[in-house]
Amino acid sequence: MHMIFRTLLHVLFLARRKPDLTHDEVARTNFITLPTDLDINRHMNNGVYFSIMDVARFDMLVRNGVWQMMREKAWYPVVASETITFRKSLSLWQRFTIESRLVGHDDKAVYMEQRFVRPSTSSGNGRGGEPEVYATGFIRARFLRKAGGTVPMNEIVEALGVTDAHGIPEWLERWGTDVALPPTRAEAPSVWH
Repeated sequence: MHMIFRTLLHVLFLARRKPDLTHDEVARTNFITLPTDLDINRHMNNGVYFSIMDVARFDMLVRNGVWQMMREKAWYPVVASETITFRKSLSLWQRFTIESRLVGHDDKAVYMEQRFVRPSTSSGNGRGGEPEVYATGFIRARFLRKAGGTVPMNEIVEALGVTDAHGIPEWLERWGTDVALPPTRAEAPSVWH
């Protein structure tokens, strides 16, 4: 709930004022590190990164038309797995951009990459240069029906009108398989070895 205002701001107002995107374009969503994002070390809390990535994904879904399509079909996305790697910290009031892009899909899920970037200061002119990566996250997401059940990937591909194959890198597919938990109807005992 702590991200509700940011989410509403981006989904209802800001995303609608940006150019539309195709499914293979990189979406860029701008943010600023707020006091409520900080942890005891006075930099952005690691859990907040995931929450802000959610907001950026919604921004992308509105701009590429998937949000409207999901509403019409009574579908909704859920994150099945996510991981993040940190390189540099984001401090109070720092502006940053999340670059989001669809990597591809397998037979069950859609994979996305999201990068936290800021202008590089290494250009020496004080204005910054090319975007510099501060953190990178990968997301494996599924689509569910509000009436219940999972939306098969071939139905999603058909609804989006995607004609080209969207294979994913082998390491990313392996990660998706390695971190997957048993299905919701299967047993999943908590046994430590």
